[in-house]
Amino acid sequence: MVTVTGVILLWPDGTKLAAIRQHTPFAAPGVTTTTARVTRVAPACKGADQAGESAGGCGTIEVRVLAGAGAGDRAEVRIAPEVTASGIGAGDVVQLVRTPAQHGQPASYTYDTTRRTSSLLWLTVGFVLVVLAVARLRGMMALIGLGFGALTIYYFLVPALLVGEPPILVAVVAASAIMFVVLYTTHGPSLRTSTALAGTLVGIVLTAALSVLSVGYTHLTGIADETGGMVSTFAAGLDFQGLLVCGVILAGLGVLNDVTITQASSVWELRAASASGTQMSRRRLFVSAMRIGRDHIASTIYTIAFAYAGASLAVLLLLTIYDRPLIQLISSESLAEEIARTLVTATGLILAVPVTTAIATLVASAAPDQATSPLESRPE
Repeated sequence: MVTVTGVILLWPDGTKLAAIRQHTPFAAPGVTTTTARVTRVAPACKGADQAGESAGGCGTIEVRVLAGAGAGDRAEVRIAPEVTASGIGAGDVVQLVRTPAQHGQPASYTYDTTRRTSSLLWLTVGFVLVVLAVARLRGMMALIGLGFGALTIYYFLVPALLVGEPPILVAVVAASAIMFVVLYTTHGPSLRTSTALAGTLVGIVLTAALSVLSVGYTHLTGIADETGGMVSTFAAGLDFQGLLVCGVILAGLGVLNDVTITQASSVWELRAASASGTQMSRRRLFVSAMRIGRDHIASTIYTIAFAYAGASLAVLLLLTIYDRPLIQLISSESLAEEIARTLVTATGLILAVPVTTAIATLVASAAPDQATSPLESRPE
């Protein structure tokens, strides 16, 4: 009920969102984006040619515009060497920026990006097929939960942040709503799932509180790259420190869910295993489940750290090129933000383990033997 109320109260104002979009044009008046098919690719320029002194059409692609203004036009468009190195070839579809004819000059085209819709679609289909083949019904329900999470972020969280709703409240409400649906659709309704949900909600609140404290203590601004700077230009008045906290909460959501459902399941399985013999006391049940939790914590910490290191690899390379002392690199906004995100997320999930284990121990000890959902008891 609290989560539903929060969603209603924080639901983004469509009028404000439309006004922001209207006053943030993608390009200058008359400039549009269009799609084109590549008909020929020239090798990348070398030496002086890379600096802009092109000869013989090197570092270009020849295209035919497919739709929109200029449909049917043929043009030669310059591309960066890394685009050529990516393997772009004849038949690929690219997105171009079209500047209309003016001052007697014909319309011109510049490369924007390569259209990857079909490639991403096939990757998605492959992912879905593997999930369904291996995880079957449980996998299908997880995909449904994942879809709901994506819709929540796209239609609620992001618009609410843009119109100026409190970022921390938006993040907590969105994360709670996502976890309600994800846990119950994936694992089915049961005391075990409800216990994991309770631990997850506590973990979300703890992560939010730790994020607020860490961002303030480390004096992070929330603007670590040019993207943040562009957003601050187009959407003035946003709380970027709050946005950073929001990002930390979302980043740790999946791992937090993994830890809490594992701990809840561990308690129930330990209780079930002891049912045929001497019934475990609550203290013994808690201690036994915590042994499993500690192993899980150890492996999860590595998961979080390496995930963030991989995501910020380009930043690490750039900072290393500067050849500055390590202490200065750590203090830079880009790297300090990732370090704080990693430490806060890890701390939140570590604290969620004993909390979830304690809740599960109390609930499982007082619950009847059959506390599983149809999804949990159904044979694979």
